[in-house]
Amino acid sequence: MGEAYFYHLTRRPLELTLSDLAAKSLERGWRVAVRGVEPARMDWLDQALWTVSEEGFLPHGLAGAPHAADQPVLLTTAREAVNAASVLMSMDGAAVEAEDVTAMQRVCVLFDGHNEDAVARARVQWKTLTGAGCKAQYWSEESGRWEKKAEA
Repeated sequence: MGEAYFYHLTRRPLELTLSDLAAKSLERGWRVAVRGVEPARMDWLDQALWTVSEEGFLPHGLAGAPHAADQPVLLTTAREAVNAASVLMSMDGAAVEAEDVTAMQRVCVLFDGHNEDAVARARVQWKTLTGAGCKAQYWSEESGRWEKKAEA
C-alpha cells in the first residue's frame, strides 16, 4: 500500500514542483501518471514541461498520443493510465480514490494554496483518504522550503 502526499503550493508554480517530483520519481525507477481534469490544461502542461528545467527535460507525453504507453511520465485526464505508472500525481482537483493509493507506490496531490476552492477540495480529499485508512502526509512550502506539517 502506498501513501498520499499533499503538496500545498504557495511559492513555486505547479509546473516546477510537478517537474521536480516527477524527476525524483523517475530516479527511483517509478513511472508517473499526471491526472488532470481539463484536456487544454494538460496541453499547457505538456508545453511547459519542455522548458521548465535548464538542466534537461522531463521525458513525458500526452495520453492518446502515439507511444503513450511508453512514456515515463504520462499526462492524462483519464482514470486509468496506460503507462503502467506506480506514482499518480493529481492536479487541479482531479479525483483520487483510496484504491489509487492502494495500487500505487505514491500518490501526490498538488494544489494551489492561493485558490480557496483548491484548498477546500484538498481538505476533502485528505479527509476521504485518511478516513479510508490511507497513510497521508501534508507538505507546505510556506516557509520557503518544503516542510512536513501533518501526517495521518
